[in-house]
Amino acid sequence: MTEPSSLHVYAPAGVELRTPALKLARQRLTALGFAVTMDPGLRGRHQRFAGDDAARLAAIHRVAQAAPSVALACRGGYGLSRLLDHIDWPLLAGSVEQGTRWVGHSDVTALQLGLLAHTGAVSWQGPMACDDFGRTDEQGGTDEVTVGCFTEAMRGELEAVGFRTEAGFDGLDVKGRLWGGNLAMLLSLLGTPHWPKVHGGVLFLEDVNEHPYRIERGLLQLHQAGVLAKQKAVLLGDFSGWRKSPLDRGYTLKSAIAHLRSVCATPILTGLPFGHVPTKLTLPVGAKVQLVVDGREVLVGW
Repeated sequence: MTEPSSLHVYAPAGVELRTPALKLARQRLTALGFAVTMDPGLRGRHQRFAGDDAARLAAIHRVAQAAPSVALACRGGYGLSRLLDHIDWPLLAGSVEQGTRWVGHSDVTALQLGLLAHTGAVSWQGPMACDDFGRTDEQGGTDEVTVGCFTEAMRGELEAVGFRTEAGFDGLDVKGRLWGGNLAMLLSLLGTPHWPKVHGGVLFLEDVNEHPYRIERGLLQLHQAGVLAKQKAVLLGDFSGWRKSPLDRGYTLKSAIAHLRSVCATPILTGLPFGHVPTKLTLPVGAKVQLVVDGREVLVGW
């Protein structure tokens, strides 16, 4: 009988106030076959953060030194941007070489893209402990696709993901390095030493609580900075949580994407099941992938 994979839950960013959610997440992750360890810094408090900067930095390094099979963030929020100049990137890359899969999304995007920029090591955009495994049944519980994709990826069994996109991209077949994550966090790295210089890649993006004009502005910044032109394809996930304005007058996210396509030659595909939503894939940040479109069916394999 094989030993269960070790999984370490830690708090690198926002304060975690949901004690029942942490307990429920531990129960569910244990039931999935993981040997779960809760980092001692999980209950840290400093302003809106899970401990002060030194404490959260120590937590990241503590996880890297332990090199568990899975390093799972409990939540995002904000805080990793403060730590990027001080993270021991070779230490984190060393844990990846030992088999650690660093998993999360949202604010964790900064950690993952910094790791890619400094070392080329692969991490995983995917669920987080409280947000995805700590929801009560009354809140919707866990999502079958999210759980299945995560567990397969953590066991090294996941080799491809698929989804449906809009018509018009049939026959697209490209290869490149998969990278991306939260749009706001990705934009915050542009022009810094923590920006991954990926040419010929497949860029995926998501965000939450941002009006379509803000999404358009961010995507145009990437276009005008020459980032999008260097990619083989762009995959757009979920951009939910925004509220309509009386000023919109028919302007929607679809309008924003249509405008971007009119000025950018790189294929921009929608429909990626990823973002601040219950159903999300687990995606290898930094892995070389092949993207194939057959009709409206998209397959991303690595």
